[in-house]
Amino acid sequence: MRFQKNVSLADQTNFKIGGPAKYFFATKSKEDLIEAIKKIKKLKLAFFILGGGSNVLALDKGYSGLIIKIANIQFLIRNCSIHAGAGLSLAKLVNLATNKSLTGLEWAAGIPGTVGGAVYGNAQAFGNKMSDCIKSVEVFNVKTSKVRTLKKRECKFSEKESIFKKKKNLIILSVILELERGNKNKIEKKIKEHIYFRKKNQPLKFPSAGSVFVNRPGKPASSYLIDQSGLKGRKIGSAQVSEKHAGFIINKGGAKAKDVLNLIKIIKKEVKKKFKVSLKEEVQIIKN
Repeated sequence: MRFQKNVSLADQTNFKIGGPAKYFFATKSKEDLIEAIKKIKKLKLAFFILGGGSNVLALDKGYSGLIIKIANIQFLIRNCSIHAGAGLSLAKLVNLATNKSLTGLEWAAGIPGTVGGAVYGNAQAFGNKMSDCIKSVEVFNVKTSKVRTLKKRECKFSEKESIFKKKKNLIILSVILELERGNKNKIEKKIKEHIYFRKKNQPLKFPSAGSVFVNRPGKPASSYLIDQSGLKGRKIGSAQVSEKHAGFIINKGGAKAKDVLNLIKIIKKEVKKKFKVSLKEEVQIIKN
């Protein structure tokens, strides 16, 4: 097993920002992951688990440990269940479900990233959440070096939250999803509607990490609060609060992580001052 060296994190993330990872390894199987963890324990290396790179920001100095990219894309469909590897893209998952006339994932159409990332952050859109269709999650426990399956209730899902955000020793390997039989034409129609909405309302032409802040249930969206704080279009370097959707910070070309982080500070300060609301970041920072 060989780790790649000095791999650009800008090339591995949707934000297109970040310095080099000292070591990088893509795990295509459960066995790959277990071997990689054993090796870094011996070398006493810090590590970071990376999915599709859609909801993360890498620092300009890079990462001095090992980036483990989860790249297991295996899947198995039985009746209304899909057993999907954590590295499978959400786009592929939605297509698999649609081809089998399975409903319950239409909301995920157009969301970048992987199944593992969607489970980790309990991704949501259009009133639906990833946890709505999860039956169980297979994980590897770094501390015990054992693989186990967590039932849905054990994952402690809530608004953009899960046990995996709190217990970083649990690495998501795969998930079993329970869907329902549906009408393929209706499923495809709903998917087209969602994708059209995203193209119309989100700044998809620019690199970004998606929504930067978590929305609070039953409260005004973070994008509304940012907009009403007069921050749409605010720019630092080549990082800008999107004029199309204030919940996004976009890379206009050559943006630095420090620019994004400074914008986040300004946004939190201004929203707190105007609305007495403390925004919570959804985007993950890749740091030692």
